[in-house]
Amino acid sequence: MAGSDKQTAVRALQLAEVERISILGSESIVCGFHLADYMWTDIFSSLAAASTYVLVTDSNLAALYLDKYRESFGVAWAHLRAGAAAPRLLTYVLAPGETSKSRATKSEIEDWMFGERCTRDTLVLALGGGVIGDLVGYVAATFMRGVGFVQVPTSLLAMVDSSIGGKTAVDTAAGKNLVGAFWQPQRIFMDMAVLSTLPAREFSNGMAEVIKTAAIWDAAEFDVLEASADEVRRAVLTGGGSAGLTLATRTAEQRMLQRVIAASARVKAHVVTHDERETGLRGLLNFGHTIGHAIEAQLAPAVLHGECVAVGCVLEAEVARRMGHLGEVSVARLARCLRAYGLPTAMDDPLLCALVGKAQLRERLQPQRLMDVMRVDKKNVGTQKRVVVLARLGATLEPKPTNVDDALILEVISRGVLVRPAPGTAAAAAVVVTPPGSKSISNRALQMAALGQGTCRIRNLLHSDDTQVMLAALQAMGGCSIAWEDDGATLVVHGGGGQLHMPPADVYLGNAGTAARFLATTANLINAGSSAAGSSTVLTGNARMKQRPCAPLVDALRANGCDIEYVEREGSLPLRVGHAAGRGFPGGHIQLAASVSSQYVSSILLCAPYAQEPVRLELVGGKVISQPYIDMTVAMMAQFGCAVQRVAANEYIVPRGAYRNPSEYVVESDASSATYPLAFAAITGGQCTVPNIGSASLQGDARFAVDVLRPMGCTVEQTATSTTVRGPPRGALRALGDIDMEPMTDAFLTAAVLAAVATGGGGVTRIRGIANQHVKECDRIVAMRDELARFGVECLDHADGIDVHARALAELCSAVPPSVHCYDDHRVAMSFSVLASAAPSGAEIRERRCVGKTWPQWWDVLARDLGAGVSGADPAEEAEELGSPAPALSTVIVGMRGVGKSTLGRAAARALGLAFVDMDEELERVVGKTIPQIIAADGWDAFRAHETRLLELALTRDFAAATVVACGGGVVEAEANRALLLRHIARGGAVVCLTPNMQHVAAFLARDATRPAYAAGDAHDVYERRRELYAACSNYELLVDASLPHADWSAIERAFVRLVGFATGARANRVDLTRPSHFVSLTAPDVATYAPARLAAIVAGAHAVELRVDLLEAMAGSESADAAVLVADVFRQFSILRAVSPLPIVFTVRTAAQGGAFAGSDSLRLRLLRAAVRWGAEYVDAEVDAHAPALYSERGRSLVIASFHDPTGTRLRWGRSEFAAEMLQRARACGDIAKLISFAHTWDDNIACREFVDRHHSAATPLIALNMGYTGQMSRVLCPVLTPVTHPLLAAAAAPGQITVAQINQARAIAGLLPTRRFALCGSPIAHSPSPAMHNAGFAALGLPHSYGLCEATEAQLLMPALFDSPDFGGASVTIPLKESVIPLMSALTPAARRIGAVNTVIRTAGASASATTSSLLGDNTDYLGIVGCLTRASSPANSAATASALVVGAGGTARAAIYALHSLGIRTVLVYNRTKSRADSLVADFADLFDSLTVIDKLSDAVVPTVIIGTVPACDLLFPDELFAGRCGVALDMAYKPRWTPLLEAAKRHEWSVVPGVDVLIEQGIHQFEKWTHATPPTAAMSEAVHAKYDANF
Repeated sequence: MAGSDKQTAVRALQLAEVERISILGSESIVCGFHLADYMWTDIFSSLAAASTYVLVTDSNLAALYLDKYRESFGVAWAHLRAGAAAPRLLTYVLAPGETSKSRATKSEIEDWMFGERCTRDTLVLALGGGVIGDLVGYVAATFMRGVGFVQVPTSLLAMVDSSIGGKTAVDTAAGKNLVGAFWQPQRIFMDMAVLSTLPAREFSNGMAEVIKTAAIWDAAEFDVLEASADEVRRAVLTGGGSAGLTLATRTAEQRMLQRVIAASARVKAHVVTHDERETGLRGLLNFGHTIGHAIEAQLAPAVLHGECVAVGCVLEAEVARRMGHLGEVSVARLARCLRAYGLPTAMDDPLLCALVGKAQLRERLQPQRLMDVMRVDKKNVGTQKRVVVLARLGATLEPKPTNVDDALILEVISRGVLVRPAPGTAAAAAVVVTPPGSKSISNRALQMAALGQGTCRIRNLLHSDDTQVMLAALQAMGGCSIAWEDDGATLVVHGGGGQLHMPPADVYLGNAGTAARFLATTANLINAGSSAAGSSTVLTGNARMKQRPCAPLVDALRANGCDIEYVEREGSLPLRVGHAAGRGFPGGHIQLAASVSSQYVSSILLCAPYAQEPVRLELVGGKVISQPYIDMTVAMMAQFGCAVQRVAANEYIVPRGAYRNPSEYVVESDASSATYPLAFAAITGGQCTVPNIGSASLQGDARFAVDVLRPMGCTVEQTATSTTVRGPPRGALRALGDIDMEPMTDAFLTAAVLAAVATGGGGVTRIRGIANQHVKECDRIVAMRDELARFGVECLDHADGIDVHARALAELCSAVPPSVHCYDDHRVAMSFSVLASAAPSGAEIRERRCVGKTWPQWWDVLARDLGAGVSGADPAEEAEELGSPAPALSTVIVGMRGVGKSTLGRAAARALGLAFVDMDEELERVVGKTIPQIIAADGWDAFRAHETRLLELALTRDFAAATVVACGGGVVEAEANRALLLRHIARGGAVVCLTPNMQHVAAFLARDATRPAYAAGDAHDVYERRRELYAACSNYELLVDASLPHADWSAIERAFVRLVGFATGARANRVDLTRPSHFVSLTAPDVATYAPARLAAIVAGAHAVELRVDLLEAMAGSESADAAVLVADVFRQFSILRAVSPLPIVFTVRTAAQGGAFAGSDSLRLRLLRAAVRWGAEYVDAEVDAHAPALYSERGRSLVIASFHDPTGTRLRWGRSEFAAEMLQRARACGDIAKLISFAHTWDDNIACREFVDRHHSAATPLIALNMGYTGQMSRVLCPVLTPVTHPLLAAAAAPGQITVAQINQARAIAGLLPTRRFALCGSPIAHSPSPAMHNAGFAALGLPHSYGLCEATEAQLLMPALFDSPDFGGASVTIPLKESVIPLMSALTPAARRIGAVNTVIRTAGASASATTSSLLGDNTDYLGIVGCLTRASSPANSAATASALVVGAGGTARAAIYALHSLGIRTVLVYNRTKSRADSLVADFADLFDSLTVIDKLSDAVVPTVIIGTVPACDLLFPDELFAGRCGVALDMAYKPRWTPLLEAAKRHEWSVVPGVDVLIEQGIHQFEKWTHATPPTAAMSEAVHAKYDANF
C-alpha cells in the first residue's frame, strides 16, 4: 500500500550526538540514539537533493515508526528550507517476513514507483531488518539504472551485518540471495533506541553476527563478549529508552550497546573498504555462512538466520580443527560463547529440536541434502567449497576463505562416522598422542576452585560437554567468576569462597553424571538469606540422565537434614533442592551407601569443608566401588588446602574450613581416554606414547597399560609421567583369562574390544569388578554384549562383569561394516572405533558427536595422528535400538465425580485391548477401607496422601503402560498429584480431561451415596474451583454432554474410544496419502443441522471432514466476543461433529485475508487451534505466519496442514516459482502437510499448478495445491491429496470453484486418471442377489466408472481366467459354495479371513497399471464386520460388552463369522447350538482361546438368558423358546434374508427385542466391501435404497 504526506507543524529539532564510522572513504555509518531528526537533517544537508523520497518498510514497523519519520521529515525540511516547496515523501508498506524478499515483490515496488512518476533523482530509504534492506537496496540498484539509497536498520542483525557493505539481493527457488547487486548505501543510520523493542530471540539472532565478527578479527573483543554475556544482553534489550540523545544523557547500558555495535560495524566497514566486491578479504565475513546458509535453507523460517549461522560457526571451527589449524580450546570457547547468548551450537541442539521437531530436524538436515545446497552457494569457486578457516580466535588461516574438500565438510556435518582399518604403514609408525585433561580431575578442580578463596589458573582443563556443564552450573549459582588467558589454554577462576546464590533458572546438566552428582550436594550450600520462603533449585538433565540413579546420595543428604525431593522419577533427576535461611548443609555424621558409585562419596567430601558441622562420613552397604576415585578426591582436596582424615577403611573425617586456591593447577591428561590410542597400538601392531600419564598418576586407569595391555602381549614402558605401548603383530593378542578391573572400571570397554580379537591364551577374557558400569551413561555391560555381537563376537554378561569369547580378526563380520549404536555414550563410541580400525570392513559408529563428552577431537586424532580411515556417515534410523517397542504409556482420565470416568475408561480399555484401573477402587483395596471410612477416620489430608502415593506407583510402576487409569474427581486438588500428572505428560503420556455438563453431574451426585459429600460448596462450586486445575494437568479433553444433538451416551463412548486411540497412537485415524483423497468442507453455521443421515450423504466419497470454524454462527462478532465462551461454543460444535462422523476432522479457522470469514484476533485464532490439538483433531489447518511454528511444536499427535491462500492469485503465481517455492518451504517448516491455494486467471494456471505439484509432492512430503475460481476447477481434479470438496446438500461451497467428489471422479475418468474396473459376485446360485444393484448404485453416486456384475461359478479355479486374470479386474464378492475353496487363489489373507477360515471379499492390491495376478489378490471377510456394525447400532447402552452374553445358532461358515464378530465386540461369554453337535464342538475348539466361556448346549432351552442371539442357519425351522427372551433390551440378528421374517426374528419381535434382518447385514458387509475396494467413504443411503428396492421387488 502507498501514501503521500504533507509538511507537518514545526517544532524544535532534536539532533542527536552521534558516532560516525568510515567506510569506502566516507563516514557513512552513523550510530546514535533517537536519530529521526538527525537523519533527515543530514540527508537534506549532505546528500544530493531529491525530488522524491521513497521510504519502504513493513507493516509491523510502520505501526511503530512511520508516523514519527513522516513528522520528522516535515520538521527537518521546515528548519533547513523554510518557505521552499518540500519534496515528496512516499511510503510503501510490505507484508513482513522473508516471503516479501522475492522478484515478484521487487517488481511490484518498481511498478508502483513508475506509477508515482519517480525519476532518477529519487532517494530510496529502507526502514527495517535484513529482508527490507536487501530487497529495497536491490530496487535502488536497478531502478532507472540506480538511484540513491539509505539504510535505516531496525534489528541488531541488520545493524551489524546486512546493512553494511552494499550487498543487495532477493531469494529465488534455487536458494537465498542468488539474484542481486552490489549497491552501496549513501548513509546507514543505526538508531539503537529502536532495539529496546527487540524480542529476546531477535537479540540472539543479531549476536551471532557480532560473535562471528569478533571470532575472525578481534580476540580482545571476543574476550569481552565471552565474559560479558549478561551485560551485553541487558544493554541491547534495555539500552533504548527515552534517554541517550546526547552523550551526557546516555546510560551505562546505552554506552555498552553502542560499544558492541560500533565495534562490530567498524570491522565490517574496514573489510568492505579493502574488498568491496568480495574478491578475498571480504569473504572472511562469511565465517559460519557456508554451512549455516545450507542449514537455513532447510529450516527457515522456523529457525532464524543468526541461529543457523551460530551452528555453522561451530561446525566450520570444527573443520579448522580437523585440518589441524585450530585447537579444541578455541572450538569449545566459541561454542560456549554462542550458547551464553541463547544460540544453538549443533545440528541436534535442543533449541532447534523445539523449533522444528526432532524427526523433521533429522529429515531436513541430512548431510547429503546440506551438501547439495552448498553446491549452489554463490560463495563457491567452481566445485570447491570456500570456508573461513580459523587459526585461533580473532585470526584466520588466510586473509580470505580457504578451499576445503567436500569429504572433510561431509565428515564434520555427518551424524555418524565410518571408520576403516588403518593401513599397515600407518600403524607401524611411532606416534605421540596427548589426550585432553582428565574429566574426573577437571570437574573436581573446577568445583574446588569455585568454592575456594583466591584466584587459581587451571591449565590443561578438559574442554568437553561435561566440564562446560559443570562450569556453567557453578557460574549460574554465583560460585565464581572466570576469565581466559593464553588464547583460552588457561582458565582463570576467581573463587567465591563458598558463597552461592539461587540460579535464575533450572540447572540443565545434559547427560553429565559427574556434574549431576557433585552438584546434588553443592546446591545445598546456596545461601537462602535473601530468598523467598519455599525457594529452591532444580537440577535436571536429558532423558538418559533422568534414568541414572542418585538415590543413595539423596537418601544420605535427606537423612542429614537437606531438603531434596524428586520432581519426576523416584531415584533420579530432576531434583528440587530447597533453600531456607540457616539450613544449608548440616554435616555431622553421615552414612552413605557407596556400592553403586564412588561419585556419591566424592560429592559429599568436596562440600564437607563448608558444612555447618565437621563431617564424619561412614560408607556402608557393601564393597565400596572405584576406591581410586575417592583417593583422587582426597588427594586433590589436600592440594586445595583441606585435609581429609581416613580414620578407618570406610570412614572419613573432614573438618570445617575453606579451600585455598593454588595459584596454578595443571590437570593431568585423562587416563581413561589414554586407553584408546594405546589400545590402537595394541590392536594394529603399532607404537604409541602418551607423554603425561604414568605410574605417578592420581587416576586408577593409568594402570591399564601395565595390568591389561602387557598381559595381552604388548610391550609396555611406563615412567612416572609417560607410557609407551608397542603392540604384537596383528592378530596376536592374548586373552586375559580372569581379570578384576574394579580399580579402572571405565577402561573395561577398551579391554573388551581388545579381548574380542585376543584369540591367544585360550581366547576367553572374563572381566569382573565392574558392576557400576550397568548404571553409567548407558548399561555399558549390556551395550558391549549387544554391539560386539554385530561383529560376530559372543559375550555373556553378568551382574558385575562380562565374558568375551574372541574371534580371529579375519573372521569378524566383513561383508558390510557393522553399524554400532553408541547409546549416546562417549566410551562406547571410542572403544568400537579402536576395533573398527583393525576389523576387515571397519564399522559405522552411529553417533559421532557423543565423544564431545570427554574428547571432542577424537576423530581428528584417529584419522590425522593414528592413521585410521575416517569419513562421514549418515546412519539409517533404527525403529527401536534395543528390544521390542515398549507399550504406549497409560492414559489417565481426570474429571468430576459422576462424569463417567470409569464407564468410559472401561469402554476404551475393551475396545483397544488395554487394562483398566479405577484409582478410587484401587485405593480402597490397598488401604482396606472405603473412601468414606478413610475420610471419617483419618481426614481428607490422609486420603490425599494415600491418593498421591498410589498415583505415583500407578504411573511409574504398577500401571505405567497399556492401561486406562481413571482417577478420583479431586486428584487435582493436591499439588503433588498435579506434578505427577504433568510428569506423565512430559514423558509422552496422555491425560484426558472429561468436561462435564454440570447439571447432569450434580443430579447424579445427589443420588450417589458411595462417596462423601464435598467439604465445601456444592458440585458447581467445586467444579469452578477445579476447572483450571483439570485443564492445566491434562493434554486432551472430551466434552461429556449427552444433551447435545446426536450425542447420546453410545456416541460419547465412541468418541472417547476414538480420542484414546488417537492419543496413544493405537488408532491414528489418518488419511492414506499415497492415493488421491478428499475432505468435504462443511459450511453450515451449526453442525447440528446435519442429522447423521444427512451428513452420511454429504461425506460420501470423502476421506475426512472439515470443520470451518470461521463459518460457524458462534464466530459472529468474534472480534469482541468473550474468548472463553466462544471456545466453549466451538468445542460443542466439534463434539457434535465427532459424534456423528467417524471421519478424521480437519479443524480450520480461515482468516478474512486468506479468503475466510474469521475477524478475531491472532491470539484467539491461536487459542482455537491449540484447543483443536487438545480435543484430538486429526488435522489442524494453520495459516503460515509467525504463530505457525509454535503451534507445530505443540501439535502432539495432530498433523498440521500449513496453508497459504492467495484469494486474488496476484502473489502466488505458479509461474513465478520463487514465491511459490518460498511459501512451500515456509509451510513445510511449520507443517506436516503443505497447502498452497491460488486463483486461476486462465486455464493454463491449472497446468502450471500441476507441474508445480509434480515437482514437489510425494507421500513423504505431501502437498495440497490448487486454484480457486471456476477456471481453476481442473486443478482440483488434479490435486494429489486432501482435495477440498463440496456437496449438493450443502447450502454453499466453502470456496469459489469447489466441486463435488462425483464431479472429480468423473473428470478423472475422462482424463484417463481413473481406469474403469470390473467387480463381480462369485458363487452359485446368485441370480437374485441384490449385490449388483447395491454396488452399482454406490459407483454411480460417487461418479466412479466401475461396474459390478455376476460371475456364476461352482468351482473356484474357473474364476482365474474368467475374472481374476482380467486386466480390468477390481475386486469381487464371494458367496457359497466358494468361500473356502477360493482361499488357495489368494496371495494373502487378512487376520479375520484366516481365523474365520472363509473369504467373502477379494481385494486387488496391485498398482493401477499392473495386470491382476494371484500375487496381487488379498482375501478378506466382511461378514463379521456386517454383524459388528448392525449389533453396535441395535444394542441398548444398558447391555455393555462387559456384561453381555450371546447365543449363536448354527455351526457353519457364517457361524464362524458370527463368533469372530462377538469376539471383536468384546463379548466374553458365548453359547453355541447346532443340530449336529459334533460340528458345534469343532467350532468351539477353533475359537475357545478368544473367550472366557465358549460352550456348546444340547438344546435351546438349556441356554442361560442371552442378550444377543445370532441365527446363521438358512431356511431355519427351529422353535425358539420364550424363556430365551426373558432378558430386557436384547438384540436378535438373523443372517438369512429369505424370508424377511424368520422364526427367530418373529419370536424376538413378540418379546420387544431389537431385531436385525439379514438384509441389513448384507448391506452393512457390502458397505465395508465397497470401502475396501474404493478407499472412499461409501454412499450408504444410495446403496441401501438400491438393495431395499431390489429386495422389496423380489421378496
